[in-house]
Amino acid sequence: MPAKLSVNLNAIAMLRNRRDLPWPSITGLGRIALAAGAHGLTVHPRPDQRHVRFTDLPEIRALIDDEFPKAEFNIEGYPTEDFLELVEKHQPEQVTLVPDDPAQATSDHGWNFVAEAGFLKPIVARLKKGGFRVSLFSDPDPAGVNAARDTGADRIELFTGPYGASHADPVQAAKHLDLLGKTADAARAAGLAVNAGHDLTVANLPQLIGRIPALAEVSIGHGLTADALEYGMSRTIERYLKACGW
Repeated sequence: MPAKLSVNLNAIAMLRNRRDLPWPSITGLGRIALAAGAHGLTVHPRPDQRHVRFTDLPEIRALIDDEFPKAEFNIEGYPTEDFLELVEKHQPEQVTLVPDDPAQATSDHGWNFVAEAGFLKPIVARLKKGGFRVSLFSDPDPAGVNAARDTGADRIELFTGPYGASHADPVQAAKHLDLLGKTADAARAAGLAVNAGHDLTVANLPQLIGRIPALAEVSIGHGLTADALEYGMSRTIERYLKACGW
């Protein structure tokens, strides 16, 4: 089965938050994305609410439950107690844990699974007990996947930022793709499913999926939102689904 497409709504929320107005509507555009065939919606509710606001979460949960019950809600963030309580309140199908400092503009690195095992294991256990699928943000490093598995997580999400940043340098892109592929191979061998996200586009998705055919899910926000300004959300979702192999 091709990789599922989860639409990250943060860039839409950031645009909305430039004014004290309710548009663009993240639930409205989320509805269009799901109606066009997207498989889920992703949000990263940061503590300062500069992107998605906490008040958006029940509306997104209701949108999926009421209109698209086969879709999935993915909430990502750094696992503070406040974040964990937010997850437990809004019941996403998947929780993606990222090692972000609250001041970071965006996620830009994965966990050090060996050094942070003692921190992650009880958090993963708590989330798994609550019935959530747990994915851990991961650098492209095959050596770390066994430690990621040992936390009890179900998946890793490969950080594809350096791959996306090499859009004008095919040689560097190929090097990053090779390392992503080797990490995915090691993760699958360790029993972990593999997601991917960060700076993925219609142009670079086919090569990624060609190298990692068992990729479970891609989470895409910035590039997809940029394309939606040009093509409209429905047509953009169609293009990204095609790039994923659907």
